[in-house]
Amino acid sequence: MLHNIRSAHNVGSMFRTADAAGVKRIILSGYTPGPTDPRGVPRRDFIKVSLGAEHFIPWDRSSTLATALKKLKKEGYTIVAVEQTKTSINLFDYKPKNKKLAVVMGNEVRGINTQNLKYCDAAVEIPMQGKKESLNVAVACGIALFTLLR
Repeated sequence: MLHNIRSAHNVGSMFRTADAAGVKRIILSGYTPGPTDPRGVPRRDFIKVSLGAEHFIPWDRSSTLATALKKLKKEGYTIVAVEQTKTSINLFDYKPKNKKLAVVMGNEVRGINTQNLKYCDAAVEIPMQGKKESLNVAVACGIALFTLLR
């Protein structure tokens, strides 16, 4: 799940990473840009980074994040948000209880709001060693996907 991601470059990068990680489907919500603009014209900035991954991995759009999360719950998915919260679990310590796993990535600045976090089974965070408190969302997505595959 990619919710309210601003940058088409970041979304294109996450498509490419998701393909490499074997993700079965990507769901876009909020104002996250897709491979084409609202008129159906391919986004050059997206395609430059995705290198065609949008042709190999199914994707769709949900009207809201909450709608998509509720649907995934009904389908039996464990939902994990990559988000820094007071109760976040270290990503490297988290062990999914279910093979059907949905990973939620939020806005580059604001992340995932508490209203949507209540639909998630866990929030995981990448431990930061330096002075910065966060990573680029596409980089964080890659670390999370490949760590959760273990």
